Amino acid sequence: MMNIGILAIQGAIEEHERAILAAAASLQIDIKLNRVILPHELEGLDGLVLPGGESGAMKLIGQKSGMLQAVHRALERNLPVFGTCAGAILLSKNVRRRKETELKKGAFPFLDIEMIRNGYGRQADSFSTLMDIQGIGENFKGIFIRAPRIIKISPEVEVLATLNEEPVLIRQGNILASTFHPELAKDTRIHEEFLKTVRNHLTPP
Repeated sequence: MMNIGILAIQGAIEEHERAILAAAASLQIDIKLNRVILPHELEGLDGLVLPGGESGAMKLIGQKSGMLQAVHRALERNLPVFGTCAGAILLSKNVRRRKETELKKGAFPFLDIEMIRNGYGRQADSFSTLMDIQGIGENFKGIFIRAPRIIKISPEVEVLATLNEEPVLIRQGNILASTFHPELAKDTRIHEEFLKTVRNHLTPP
């Protein structure tokens, strides 16, 4: 039984739940899914999803509850994590706003990348496009909603998909991160990749 948590402070929680359950069914993996709100609910997890939403709100709420510190400790233990959009921002080593130069660290700066928040513009500038994803397949529908942009990566970061020659899906160790919303695509292949990462972590070759 694989024990997966979704950080349920704020954001696209139900959408990720549906996607994870569908991905587990596709891979024929028995799974227990948990909404994680309090620090003790991280105990016993095999993997954690950081959903899209508002990264500032997540950070503020998480600081008050102690969740930020608890998730940070879990990442130090190499817990597999999948961050989408705001979740990817929280994982970024360096983050800045559009038209600004000041860099700030994400709440969990384990991804050696630099991101721009709302990199493509406001809500009205949201869009979708088909992408090919390394090791996963072709024609995945990437849905970009107030999406960040990844503008710098270190050599340790593996790029799995790009848009206009910029990374949009990356992996570094046990961390998978996307600037778009795969949970909205009704295509479970990226969530399946995350569950495979968790499985490999639990039973290394």
